[in-house]
Amino acid sequence: MSTEALRIVWIYPDLLSTYGDRGNMLILARRAADRGIPAETYEVRSDQRMPNGADIYLIGGGEDGPQALAAQRLLADGGLHQAVSQGAAVLSICAGYQLLGHSFFAKGAKCAGLGLLDISSDRGETRAVGELRGEVDPRLGLPALTGFENHGGRTHLGAHAAPLARVTAGIGNDGQTEGAWAGKILGTYSHGPALARNPAIADLLLRWATGADRLAPLDDTWADRLRSERLAAASPA
Repeated sequence: MSTEALRIVWIYPDLLSTYGDRGNMLILARRAADRGIPAETYEVRSDQRMPNGADIYLIGGGEDGPQALAAQRLLADGGLHQAVSQGAAVLSICAGYQLLGHSFFAKGAKCAGLGLLDISSDRGETRAVGELRGEVDPRLGLPALTGFENHGGRTHLGAHAAPLARVTAGIGNDGQTEGAWAGKILGTYSHGPALARNPAIADLLLRWATGADRLAPLDDTWADRLRSERLAAASPA
């Protein structure tokens, strides 16, 4: 593991931070620090150049207009593409998840995405709002996904992206699958600070970023209580 500080970038908090997305950055930094892993966090606004040398990039949720603007600026900047090509890990949430794909709809128009995930998104007939639960792809070695979704999009996966989870409650991508992943890129409709409910995903990102096969265990008593409560809330009566 490198002794250099882990670099965590929160992308465009001025555009994509509708649901408390800052929490994901705080959780990653705290779980790294609790293990003695030095970590530095950066907030990069949409009028700044995107650094391409960080280890983990976070992109959050937002409304249609900011989502479309964020995609335009990230495409023009190119820094995130360079970072991914160099092996950086990415966690994307809702609108941020959609814009990593080939295309998405915003304000009634089809918009070009970044093409970093083999997905495309359009509009569903109904809005997906409520608890979201799913069984995560076994290859990731993670426990059940829990979250809260609030989106009108439906996302379709191509051959080069795998579902993050099989939906057991809620809608996710299409009522069958939720989120997507490929390489070190994760996307999910679990809103906002998704890592608060899913600390194992935070640890997966940290392992990817540090190259560690395993991390020292932490006391997750309170996180486990929260997870148990929310997973039960999404279980059939």
